Amino acid sequence: MIEIKHLSKSYNKGAVKAVDDLNLHVRPGEIFGFLGPNGAGKTTTIKLMVGLLTPDSGTISLAGFDNAKDPIEAKQNIGYVPDNPDIYDRLTGMEYLNFMADMYQVPIEARQERIANLLNMFNLRDAVGDLIKSYSHGMKQKIVLTGALLHSPSVWILDEPMVGLDPKSSHLLKEYMKRHCDQGNTVFFSTHILEVAEKLCHRIGIINKGRLIAIGTIDELRHGEQADSLENIFLELTES
Repeated sequence: MIEIKHLSKSYNKGAVKAVDDLNLHVRPGEIFGFLGPNGAGKTTTIKLMVGLLTPDSGTISLAGFDNAKDPIEAKQNIGYVPDNPDIYDRLTGMEYLNFMADMYQVPIEARQERIANLLNMFNLRDAVGDLIKSYSHGMKQKIVLTGALLHSPSVWILDEPMVGLDPKSSHLLKEYMKRHCDQGNTVFFSTHILEVAEKLCHRIGIINKGRLIAIGTIDELRHGEQADSLENIFLELTES
């Protein structure tokens, strides 16, 4: 579902290597957690994946489409949630959702059913007629999630999706992610909440200073027979 080969991105005329020769394969049916300290390259990687940044080198394939050669087809198959829900404040929630559905050419009947289901899940029915500028951070996060998933994309790319969500909404999103992958689809998400990654992810990749320093299941990341928590593994790898 996701294939990244020799991906690199630098800033400041090459002085800062944000992503350094990243190679990664995420399989169908997999929830993949992408972890790293602040400034490690997580968000840059995600922005490269969804086409918001252009890589210095390397290739990215999403659902079988090269995001440089076939950008429209690649984008049609992903649902992207950024790390900060900056959206159109002067639209109502429903206007924003219909705009997103129009962009992804979701038929009227299908969008009505999907919008209703997602609004119920995130408890936004009473607020969807209000201007987005009146929303709290958590409500904005929910409306962005709803808009990103309306077209039923096979690949979800989520940057810190649980930030700002109340415990119930966070739980429902995690269950939704599991059901999505049970159908043979893929979720790629970054998070600072290590407990969530440990319990939810089939595999985890840890990035530090732009380089992928570890990848595997929790058991594979543990050293020998030591039952280290993901927090201990993460700290050991990123501090060394």
